[in-house]
Amino acid sequence: MGNVGSRVVRCWGSRSRLNIAEYLWVLAMLSILAFLENNRIGLYLIPPFGATLSILLALPDAPVAQPYSLVAGSVVGATVGTLLSFFSHGTLMAIVAAVAAFGIINLIRAYHPPGVALAMFPLLLHPGRWFPLAVVLPFTIIATGSATLLSRLVVGRPRYPKGLVSRDSTQLRRDRQSGSEQMTR
Repeated sequence: MGNVGSRVVRCWGSRSRLNIAEYLWVLAMLSILAFLENNRIGLYLIPPFGATLSILLALPDAPVAQPYSLVAGSVVGATVGTLLSFFSHGTLMAIVAAVAAFGIINLIRAYHPPGVALAMFPLLLHPGRWFPLAVVLPFTIIATGSATLLSRLVVGRPRYPKGLVSRDSTQLRRDRQSGSEQMTR
């Protein structure tokens, strides 16, 4: 059994290699959220925000970490949950909100997993009708902006966000380069 366990960890396990500046960034972001919540400004220190910070640190090149997916997916997810909370609350509606948000954020190509969780939040904890705009939107903008700054200041950190080069334009560039190489031969 020990051999299977070690193989599972070796093949499927993961570890994020962060330096002290990145840990300090997470500490600062979570501390700001805790400060806002402790001063009764609103519900800020919520699990989906911790997940968003983890995605920004561990997967900065992934599509789910890019600003459009992160901001739009989170805000749309929270909006779906908030709109449904006008009609009902509870676990069943939270499930409906999660499934609806999953479909909508995929439809608009803004998939961000914490956005699905944020859809459930208004139906379970009642943060108020302005939750998507007063809490989620500012957090996501500050998180992406500070992650961008972190990527510029920390040596060896991947550049965030990724450039706006589409796969089609990358392929077009390769085709042009190979065509020009053939012409020079």
